[in-house]
Order: sequence, then structure tokens, then C-alpha cells
Amino acid sequence: FPSHDTLPGMRHESITDYAITTVENRFDAMLIMDIEERDQFNTVVTSSAQSPHVANTVTAFKNRVLDTSFAASYFPDVTVQDPDTGGLVAVPPSVVTLGAYSLNDKVGHPWFAPAGINRGGLNTVLQAELKLTQGNRDSLYANNINPIATLPKQGVVVFGQKTLQKAQSALDRVNVRRLMIELKSYIRQIADTVVFEQNTI
Repeated sequence: FPSHDTLPGMRHESITDYAITTVENRFDAMLIMDIEERDQFNTVVTSSAQSPHVANTVTAFKNRVLDTSFAASYFPDVTVQDPDTGGLVAVPPSVVTLGAYSLNDKVGHPWFAPAGINRGGLNTVLQAELKLTQGNRDSLYANNINPIATLPKQGVVVFGQKTLQKAQSALDRVNVRRLMIELKSYIRQIADTVVFEQNTI
């Protein structure tokens, strides 16, 4: 299955920019990226005393002008239960999104969309940090941030599968980039078996 890189909680622009460059150079992995969240005063969220503000978070992310099909971002943070202590822990979206990718590959294939109720359900998530409105979801998705939505009777789900690519093409979708990564791996494995073999054609 395709390789994925995550840096849970590492949101600073210099770190995520470097991570994007790394996966682009590797050409065989995708970055599931956590983004800096902004509060109502447009200050970077660094403590649980602050609440993320969707519009300010979207504007700050948009101003970074990121453009790559090798990374995808998600919002907001979520609450899960610590399996060791039983306590509740707030974790960044990359932690649970990686699980959604795994579920997608278990019930489908890497080239299926790791989103929606069937393949993007986050069963380990107790709640999302923010309950997004339809307007919030639309604003996030329009700016290449995949919403983690709370749906009535369905729970918390990944509700988008956009990469950070700006131009509209097949590669602005996570499942297509993952398909290309998977194909590269298959082709490399086949090519390795014919290196130095006689050309009998």
C-alpha cells in the first residue's frame, strides 16, 4: 500500500513546508498534514484555552499558497480516549485520518476515496473540536482543507479528499495521487525482475 508520512501536532510552516518538499522529492509517499489553527483574534492556537476560528484558519492557510498533490490537510482537532489511561485526549487530525486511510484500504483499495461514512468513519473519535456548519465545510473544502464533520446519527467522519493541488485535475484528489503512488510501486517491482535480462524480442 502507498506510504504516508505524518508529523502529528507539528504545524509550523517551516516544518510542514520541509515535509512537503521531502515527499515531493521521494515521489512515493503522501503527507497527511496538520495545519496551524487560528483563534478569533487571528492568533495561532497553542493551548486548550483557545478555540479555533474557521474563517481565520482558512485565510491564514490560503495565504500560504501551497500547491502540491503530495499532501492533504484536515480540520479540526478531535477528542479520543487514551487506551492506556482511559482519559480523554485532544489529538490533531493526522492521528485519526491515518486510521481512515487504513480503513479505506482494508474495505476497499488505495484508489478509493478515504472519506465519507463507509470509508472515512472515525469510530475512535468521541467528538470533533468544532461542530462544523455546512458553510464551514464549504469554506474549508474550497480552500483544500478536508473537513472532519459531525453528522447526525453517523458520528464523526472525514468529509473530503482534496490534495493541496490548486489546479483542477484528477490529481487534486487523494485517491488519484494514492493510485499513482501505488502504480509506481508496482512498475518498479516488475522492472526490477527484468534488469540485466536478455532482450529476446
